[in-house]
Amino acid sequence: DPDSGDNGFLLYSLVGGQTNEFDINERTGQIFTVSVAGKAGTFNLEVQAADRGTRRLTAQTTVSITVDSSSSSNIVMLVLNQKINVVERNSDEVQRVLEDKLGWNVYMVNIYSKEFERKARSSTDETQVWIIAFDEAHQEVPAEDVKRKLREQKGDIEVELEKVFSASVSAAIGEAPAAPAPPELVAAVVLGVLFAGTFIAFLAYVLLDLKRKRKYGKQDLVKKVETMEGIDNPWAADKNGSLKSLEKPEHMYN
Repeated sequence: DPDSGDNGFLLYSLVGGQTNEFDINERTGQIFTVSVAGKAGTFNLEVQAADRGTRRLTAQTTVSITVDSSSSSNIVMLVLNQKINVVERNSDEVQRVLEDKLGWNVYMVNIYSKEFERKARSSTDETQVWIIAFDEAHQEVPAEDVKRKLREQKGDIEVELEKVFSASVSAAIGEAPAAPAPPELVAAVVLGVLFAGTFIAFLAYVLLDLKRKRKYGKQDLVKKVETMEGIDNPWAADKNGSLKSLEKPEHMYN
């Protein structure tokens, strides 16, 4: 918009109720994904630009976005010694500082704290800001290049962020999360673990059962031997070494 002042200040928005999957930076018009996990294909978005003049003028266009199933490996984590609720409240300014000092467009993938409870969120002085940088051709800047630039501009970034937060700021590069494993791989690992656990349990049961049978088999054998020793064997030798008589004892005839 060639106008000046409010007539030339444009705000961008998505129209048509598509904000569940995508979002747009109202100042720059840059579009980002919000929740497209497990989705792939082409999405047509209606984007509106509006000025802030007294007689507000608008224009719309259709933007086609193709989403594939790959995951970005160029996410860089910047750790700030600030409370997460403070960083969230000033996220636009944090993004502005990073874009200014890095010289690239910056998308803040996530603002994260290890503590989720409301009380902890306002007391933990460490917040992770996950970012991806894009060059003028709208291509992702390799993570190593982003980290190198962050190290070079670390001092200037901290000075500018101190103005944003009105407090001393320390910015450090952390280890970004690895790309999530595909659902099929996760399912295979889980099934493999379950199968291994079931097999081990079954094997243990078989071994214990064999051990129990051997134990009771030996006990039964001992009992049988004891029982046989307690029965008069007509062929057994008497104390004198002669065979016992097969004749019935006299008391049996009575």
